[in-house]
Amino acid sequence: MNSSKSPGLAGFGILKNTTCHTEKKISVFFSIIFMTVGILSNSLAIVILLKAYQRFRQKSKASFLLLASGLVVTDLFGHLINGAIAVFVYASDKDWIRFNQSNILCSVFGICMVFFGLCPLFLGSVMAVERCIGVTKPIFHSTKMTSKHVKMMLTMVCLFAVLIALLPVLRFRGYQIQASRTWCFYKTEHVEDWEDRFYLLLFSCLGLLALAISFLCNAVTGITLLRVKFKSQQRQGRSHHFEMIIQLLAIMCVSCICWSPFLVTMARIGINESGSKETCETILFALRMATWNQILDPWVYILLRKAVLKNLYKITRGCCGVHIVNLHVWELSSIKNSLKVAAISESPVSSKQINLQPLSSTGQ
Repeated sequence: MNSSKSPGLAGFGILKNTTCHTEKKISVFFSIIFMTVGILSNSLAIVILLKAYQRFRQKSKASFLLLASGLVVTDLFGHLINGAIAVFVYASDKDWIRFNQSNILCSVFGICMVFFGLCPLFLGSVMAVERCIGVTKPIFHSTKMTSKHVKMMLTMVCLFAVLIALLPVLRFRGYQIQASRTWCFYKTEHVEDWEDRFYLLLFSCLGLLALAISFLCNAVTGITLLRVKFKSQQRQGRSHHFEMIIQLLAIMCVSCICWSPFLVTMARIGINESGSKETCETILFALRMATWNQILDPWVYILLRKAVLKNLYKITRGCCGVHIVNLHVWELSSIKNSLKVAAISESPVSSKQINLQPLSSTGQ
């Protein structure tokens, strides 16, 4: 009987001759630490988002808050569900044959792994696109990017991720218990069937595409902000530019560093038709790195704010002893300030006024 086409027996063949062993105490410790830190950081981010939404009920910032809330809530539930299942598996001594006779738990675990893996990547790319539109096309963003449209985008992203996660189940291909016996995913050992390779390549290509879109949009946003800064020479926008550029660099670095190893590993397994050469330890290490992205997401998107950057600047200036740049009062929020500066740079009348201001000041 072909185990890949038999959901009731999917994955049990690997339990008889597994070559990957993990220390139970260390693995349980890592799972509990990851789950606890992820839940606490995302819960703190949700509280900050709620307070920010109550303080700044601005149309220009509503789309950012909604997308950020969707990302943080997704990461929170990902840590709750996946972490709880992982701890249960470790507590049951990884005896899948005893508690997973019908393969229901493994299927649920695999669906959650795919959904909570792809959904944050999709949301990160959507946030990058939204931020790019807000900086480069502020008028279009203020008129077309309404809360209703953002909620529709959130729903479509979640539904698309659910569809990708349910594809193997709809095709009667149960998720496989991996060699470490600690998690379930697509078939990663002795992948010979085209459909198994398709699922691995689909997951990795969609994830890498989301990272590429985020990288491209964040690069365009950063270049646009730098152009506006040097073109307008406005002192008021310096703090905003400093904050946004730091956030963009952090978003790109964290996402690429955390997710690239796992996505590339899955792509190599899917491309290698004669059998995977990736070891269980390599896959498990790449998975743990991907898990760190969901832990760092709230700190990058929400907690790396102007107050933290001002303190870091003061500490750096105190250590270096050099007055690098004057950071002025943080008068406007990030989204509002970007819209104002971009609109000023695109308006010919405003640009003339900006150019005349230094002349009038020197004349005085």
